[in-house]
Amino acid sequence: MALAATAALLAFGWSGAASAGSDTTGSLPVPRFVSLKADRVTVRGGPDKDHDVAWVYTRLGWPVEITAEFENWRRIRDSDGSEGWVYHSLLSGKRTASVQLKAKTDLAPLYAQPDAKSGVTAQLQVGVLGTVKRCTGTWCQISGQGFEGWILQTDLWGVYPDEKVE
Repeated sequence: MALAATAALLAFGWSGAASAGSDTTGSLPVPRFVSLKADRVTVRGGPDKDHDVAWVYTRLGWPVEITAEFENWRRIRDSDGSEGWVYHSLLSGKRTASVQLKAKTDLAPLYAQPDAKSGVTAQLQVGVLGTVKRCTGTWCQISGQGFEGWILQTDLWGVYPDEKVE
């Protein structure tokens, strides 16, 4: 009976294993943001290799959110809201973020300082990927290929609202 109840809970996406501290990377919080460690990451429908491949990510460094853990597997969600399971070694603790705005044609200003009155150093398109250097809770300092500066935290996928990153 207990085995059937556990199977039912896992089928609905609950992982008591994460709550019980069986995370092999330590007791890190769930949810949390991480990034893809490889340029080819296979996403499965469940937390083992017997589950079918749902899709494959092909973008190294892309930010994803861990929403559950089961043994060495992590359920992740991407900026589109798609969820699936990946093996833990394919994820990195390196913090990255992508520009995410209401309209895909909008541009996000990148400032020289964490102040909208400072000079704009670049305009970033939706989907531009950057490394998160730090966040104040309102602003994030990011860098990428050919740019570095400060962006409003609300314009990024890969950091939580009001999150401080050192």
